[in-house]
Amino acid sequence: MKLGSKIYTTIIFLFLFAPIVVMLIYSFNDSKSLSVYSGFSLRWYKELLNDRNTLESVKNTFILAFSATAISTVMGTAAAVGINKLRGAWYCRVLKTATDIPMTNPDIITGISLMLMFVFVGRLVGATSSLSFWTMLIAHVTFCLPYVILQVLPKLQQMDRSLPEAAMDLGCTPLRAFFKVELPEILPGIITGAIMAFTMSLDDFVISYFTTGNGFETLPIRIYGMTKKTVTPKMYALATLIFFVTMSLLIFSNVVDNDQRREKKGRKDPYSIQ
Repeated sequence: MKLGSKIYTTIIFLFLFAPIVVMLIYSFNDSKSLSVYSGFSLRWYKELLNDRNTLESVKNTFILAFSATAISTVMGTAAAVGINKLRGAWYCRVLKTATDIPMTNPDIITGISLMLMFVFVGRLVGATSSLSFWTMLIAHVTFCLPYVILQVLPKLQQMDRSLPEAAMDLGCTPLRAFFKVELPEILPGIITGAIMAFTMSLDDFVISYFTTGNGFETLPIRIYGMTKKTVTPKMYALATLIFFVTMSLLIFSNVVDNDQRREKKGRKDPYSIQ
């Protein structure tokens, strides 16, 4: 039974990571062909640095992702705190269901509905162009918010409710009690939610495709445009760099979470040997 579970786990990991490994290997291939590995080379990384249009789309993608992450993290944390303070069970269930809708709704439905809304509002206000960077930013914040809320809310529910009350009894204002007591407790959830929001925004194509305006092109949209002709190996190099950035963020998130767990364990058991 143990041997079978190990084989099954190995197959799953191969299925998940084999394509990434192939991409990593061929990003250093000197040849353009995928059937021939002619030797280790940084050729495609050099060509990537000389491709101004691709680098511009990368810059746009990161500007959009960082902006959407910052806004959705603040709004999502505030929303999670508000939901956690509600006492009506049915009202909480309604809000949680509404929060889940952007995650469960198909991306193409979300993209089309947001596009129609932006065009409608743009015509009402007489805008020359209904779609722009700002409409794309609003769309990204919309689908990133639930990921932040669903990461922060469990941390708030796990926290001892008497902690902020004790801080206020000792003279803290509600706002200061939040920053001094609650925020450190839920910080791992905020960081995890922010990382998830960043990766979702970085990766999105469908919603971005329907809500983008002229003159602002993200990397997924540019790659989609290249597939109509050909995807050159410099895209493998770019994907490799993004993969390592994402992996670094995930490792950082796990380190922060583990550090807080050890800190909580130390507070519970002050005589334990660290």
